[in-house]
Amino acid sequence: MGRGRAKAKQTKVARELKYSTPDTDFAALQRELSGQSSNSHPHDEDEKYEDPYDPYADEDDGYRR
Repeated sequence: MGRGRAKAKQTKVARELKYSTPDTDFAALQRELSGQSSNSHPHDEDEKYEDPYDPYADEDDGYRR
């Protein structure tokens, strides 16, 4: 018992999602797809990232133990 109300709400939400027309910002979509962004990425592309969990990270730094 009690499933009728939940099923009705799910049906209502499903219909709204199916038949609604969302407002799409096509200019923002075009910028995203073309790779142009108004915001710059906080990290540079050629910056080397280090994995803190890499057990071999210190091996090629020139330091011998």
